[in-house]
Amino acid sequence: MVFRVAAAALIATAALSASACNIFGSSTANSSTSTSADMAPGETGGIGVNAYLWRASLDTLSFLPLASADPYGGVIITDWYANPSKADERLKATVYILDTRLRADGVSAAVFRETLINGAWTPASVSPETNIALEDAILAKARQLRLGAVE
Repeated sequence: MVFRVAAAALIATAALSASACNIFGSSTANSSTSTSADMAPGETGGIGVNAYLWRASLDTLSFLPLASADPYGGVIITDWYANPSKADERLKATVYILDTRLRADGVSAAVFRETLINGAWTPASVSPETNIALEDAILAKARQLRLGAVE
């Protein structure tokens, strides 16, 4: 019985991993046609994604506890964070860096929110503007980092 459950979990994980490649679109994820000669020094920094977007994402999300960070795949996942002044609500964010170039469409963010109702955490809606605001904050920080490196 335990073997069947473990085998089913392994198969499900493999299927989800394989389908995840198609979810994010192979046409945008790290498929840039530019070479390292086309990029400014330090744009990739030896990682699989744009180094400025990566650093800016980590800096922007620094107030949230980090659950996972993959610099080669370009995925940052935070753990749940509850603001001490608003203990009945918690937030979580996921950032995808989709390109090796510093471009506006090179980053995608998703914010998740839950509220405490009758002792259970319940998913709550997040305004689409919140995701856009997070992406804009990351892009602004990345531009600052790039300008600081050029000067």
